[in-house]
Amino acid sequence: MSPVLTFPPALLLQAQQIRVAFFDVDGVLTDGSLYFTAEGETIKRFHTLDGHGIKLLQRAGITPAVITGRDAKPLRVRLEALGIQHVRYGTEDKAPAAEQILQALGLGWYQAAAMGDDWPDLAVMRRAAFACAPSNAQAEVKALAHHVTSVAGGSGAAREFCDLLLMAGGKYAQLLAESTR
Repeated sequence: MSPVLTFPPALLLQAQQIRVAFFDVDGVLTDGSLYFTAEGETIKRFHTLDGHGIKLLQRAGITPAVITGRDAKPLRVRLEALGIQHVRYGTEDKAPAAEQILQALGLGWYQAAAMGDDWPDLAVMRRAAFACAPSNAQAEVKALAHHVTSVAGGSGAAREFCDLLLMAGGKYAQLLAESTR
């Protein structure tokens, strides 16, 4: 099976050296809504397309990392299920957290991509070699992004970001072929 998905060649060139992808959670991996039970517990909605995209990144040798301003049990359960090892919870100042992850991985900003949707994500996105925002991101974030996804956060936006990185790294067609055997 041949890929039907395409991205502009210049965009793929810009993302070619990526080895780590930073993700925000609320507004990127979720739709940004906060749901609360009667007991005050937070409930989050995640899209399976995004989860599969993150697993594909891992298979392709790109490390997913999550830096989020919140901490909740449903979030921990989801990230553990996806096998994401580099996570910083309850972090408002995200650039130092990303720097720590880069150092732990022995990587530089030129090998980093970031996806965010609001101002707390700007510092990481500005430093990363490739920045992406979901279609429903805040205006300043979309203006900074190299790519704005065709769908909203929590609705497959992270998968589009993952697919772009896989294509840029030359792994997309191979992974697609493996899945259709």
